[in-house]
Amino acid sequence: MGNVETFTSTLDRMALAARLREFLPAQCVLFDQEDVRAYETDGLTAFRQTPLLVVLPETEAQVQSILRLCHAHNVPVVARGSGTGLSGGALPHAQGVLLSMAKFMRIVSIDPLARTARVQPGVRNLAISEAVAPLGLYYAPDPSSQIACSIGGNVAENSGGVHCLKYGLTVHNILKLRVVTIEGNLIEIGSDALDSPGYDLLALLTGSEGMLGVTTEVTVKLLPKPQLARAALAAFDDVEKAAVAVGKIIGAGIIPAGLEMMDKPAMVAAEDYVHANYPTHAEALLICESDGTPEEVADEMARMRQVLEECGAIEVRFSDDEAQRLKFWAGRKAAFPAVGRISPDYYCIDGTIPRKALGHVLKRIYEMSKEFGLGVANVFHAGDGNLHPLILYDASEPDGFARTEAFGAKILELCVEVGGTITGEHGVGVEKINQMCVQFSEAERDMFHAIKHAFDEKGLLNPGKAIPSLHRCAEYGRMHVHHGQMKHSELPRF
Repeated sequence: MGNVETFTSTLDRMALAARLREFLPAQCVLFDQEDVRAYETDGLTAFRQTPLLVVLPETEAQVQSILRLCHAHNVPVVARGSGTGLSGGALPHAQGVLLSMAKFMRIVSIDPLARTARVQPGVRNLAISEAVAPLGLYYAPDPSSQIACSIGGNVAENSGGVHCLKYGLTVHNILKLRVVTIEGNLIEIGSDALDSPGYDLLALLTGSEGMLGVTTEVTVKLLPKPQLARAALAAFDDVEKAAVAVGKIIGAGIIPAGLEMMDKPAMVAAEDYVHANYPTHAEALLICESDGTPEEVADEMARMRQVLEECGAIEVRFSDDEAQRLKFWAGRKAAFPAVGRISPDYYCIDGTIPRKALGHVLKRIYEMSKEFGLGVANVFHAGDGNLHPLILYDASEPDGFARTEAFGAKILELCVEVGGTITGEHGVGVEKINQMCVQFSEAERDMFHAIKHAFDEKGLLNPGKAIPSLHRCAEYGRMHVHHGQMKHSELPRF
């Protein structure tokens, strides 16, 4: 499925390729089907579209030239990082250029005194921490895909990870961006200082899903490695008891470095995959981590144990050493591929809710699982209410994905109903564009379109993503009333 809006370009595919090869090496402009098909999808493989052609620039100046050419000839541009995104944010445009930043893999500089690093957008998230480890520093955001995902993609989606409760999302861990506009102008957003005058464009660009500009460099903050980190496993015989414990921990004034939850299906799948010695007899598992000085960790762990036991934990274990702590986390980090071993296909939902609503929402998800006849495994960032239900389905069934998509839509709308939001870190992309109609009013969506217009008047950057049109939302509402569910393929793009 691709975007259906059309653009009137003044260049056909071969003419565009010829113009691009005037300033790019021939091997950096791909247009044969066997070459471009590798870029037809990101991590959300349910949606696929081959691009008109693919470019792989090697310098900032080349990125500027590409965008100037595409702007002059009305050619859509979709920027792509490592392709690990889970909302279809890097889904290509059939009439457009897929701009891969994969060759921007250099760590430009590291300043241990300022605790910052300047990195190109193709640098892997984990590679930053590996590079600064000898200096006793690390980069805090750690999405589960950090071994593969790129920092540019993290900026585009405002990624988090299992430690985002204490250390924040990408937006809280960067200082400055170098960005190329659709007209090919290079601008710097943010500052090396703690703050800069004017509008907070750094926050605006972070999480903008490649719709406002193309990032060519990121200045990230680095943190000192904690002296000690220790993790606890808490098993519960009831999912709602575990959900209550999450709120009680935060309510007790404890901000763990990580606070994650898995239900029984997710826990069993993870245990079979990594053998982390999880208590698979339980119905739910919390992983709680504390870091800091040994004294801080000991105090926090003692207080967490008290809360967990008061909330009905049937078993609480603590990591004895670093190897065991990493083993505790290994199952959580590998939960997605682990679930992939027990179902032909799965669909990962990303929504965020108030912590107090965790028990209610999880109960409703299990009820909807029965209503739709689809299994579900829950694994998520419990501390900040960021849910990741994994809907299990079989794409070979005629209505397999349609039912799955409808189930996912109901989960996202439930998140909004209880005061939450339709995404926590995966972004909107094409996946959740319908639910933007539920989350935001027409006036609010008009403001989004105004911002898009200010940065990209022609709408060439990542078109068809994130912000629905008035027409699309009207159609969504009509179909919702008459049919109770809808599919992306039944709705127009803005």
